[in-house]
Amino acid sequence: MQSRYYKVWIIGLTVLVSACSVTPELVVPDIALGSYYLSDNQHYPVVEEDGDNWWKQFDDPLLDQLIEQAQSQNITLQVAAERVKAARAYQAAVSSLKVPTVSVGVSYTGMGLSENESLGGIAVTPLPLPNGGSIQLLDEQHTNTLFGLGIAWEADLFGRMDALSAAAEVRAEQAALLKEGLLIAMTGDVIDNYLQMRGAQQRQVIVAESIEDQQRAIRLIESLVDHGIAAELDLVRAKAMLASTQAILPLLESAEVIHQQRLAILTSDNSDEFLMSLAEVKAVPAFKGGIPVGLPSELLQRRPDIRVAELEMLAANHELGAAIAAGYPRFYLSGTPGLAASDFSDLFKSSSMAWLGSATVSWNIFDGGRSEALKAVSEANVNAAVLSYEQAVNIAFSEVRTLLNAYGNTTVRYDQVLDAQQFGNEALRRANALYEAGLIDQLTLIDAQRQQLSLDDQTLNAELQLAQLAVGLYKSLGGDWQVSSQ
Repeated sequence: MQSRYYKVWIIGLTVLVSACSVTPELVVPDIALGSYYLSDNQHYPVVEEDGDNWWKQFDDPLLDQLIEQAQSQNITLQVAAERVKAARAYQAAVSSLKVPTVSVGVSYTGMGLSENESLGGIAVTPLPLPNGGSIQLLDEQHTNTLFGLGIAWEADLFGRMDALSAAAEVRAEQAALLKEGLLIAMTGDVIDNYLQMRGAQQRQVIVAESIEDQQRAIRLIESLVDHGIAAELDLVRAKAMLASTQAILPLLESAEVIHQQRLAILTSDNSDEFLMSLAEVKAVPAFKGGIPVGLPSELLQRRPDIRVAELEMLAANHELGAAIAAGYPRFYLSGTPGLAASDFSDLFKSSSMAWLGSATVSWNIFDGGRSEALKAVSEANVNAAVLSYEQAVNIAFSEVRTLLNAYGNTTVRYDQVLDAQQFGNEALRRANALYEAGLIDQLTLIDAQRQQLSLDDQTLNAELQLAQLAVGLYKSLGGDWQVSSQ
């Protein structure tokens, strides 16, 4: 009968535990979102969705290989993966606090009492009885064998451990999202450094071609000076421009090496074979796809940083619930059913059954204001998380709008620079012809050469900017960066 009442009490307590939670309801700020990012000047191609491995729109097999290599063996990513494992293990550890703890114990005790000791001696010395017999309270040599279970459980009446477990679960989600955000940033760095490396290589090609043109012009000027047709000043000016152009090459070579070494770090591959694969000069890959702009509301779910900020609000709110619940009483149940016998051969007999049970209530009624202070800290953390979420959303939308505007304007600029480059090529061709015919002076020719070098560099720069802005847009829009094989 007593056992039945005990079970009913446990069931009632369990229902009460599930019904009592002091965690406040989280109020997510309502942020006004527009129906589009930009209403005019949309000079960029738009697609409905972004597919897997979007960077393949650069149509560069080596770039694809570098990205896959970085995503699979980048050391920073591996560290982030270990942190995800640690966060999930911590979540499992915190969640285990909600279930009873069961331990198994086995002990053997041997004891010998002295007949000459003040208390023990009385227990082991035979005492005479009125009927002529005697009685001995304890054996002089005593042994005891114990085998039992230890069961302990904190009844989470006010949801403290539930709140801590929920917060740990959210933190594990955050760790996974932080890894995702790191993957996006790392992949973007691979593409950006690859583009910069190719840009440095192409600038070297442009400068080298310009040096050859200037050297040909100098040979022509020297011939004209020898025949008294041109002045020495023209030759000096031409050589000064040549030296200035040649001084650009070392800087470009250094830039190429810098970006190659950054790629080596990102891919965790610093072998000679890897660096040799980057040394072959190739053009800057052009981005041939569209921009998956989507709706502004989709950005809240696509960007890892916004999702991390949203989870931070949730985690902080759960931690506030735990801080509030810490000020309420705590209820503990414990029991130790087992077997006890002085002789091991009697240990597993039914007569050796023994048990101990207890129910404890603990309530910290005075702690010098520590509980209230910790609660205030948690409340401030919730408020800060809400503000950080709003800030993250505002920054994300401003970033997307800025990059979209820059991408559109750079698209227009690229078309204009291409036209200017074509006119510059024609102007230089005619300037060479007129100078050889003696119809213009050498200063005019040098100016045409300088203008052409500038236009070639502007064209390459605009092409490079377009590619980099495409990468920036995909990062800001939270595109899918995972390779399909993973």
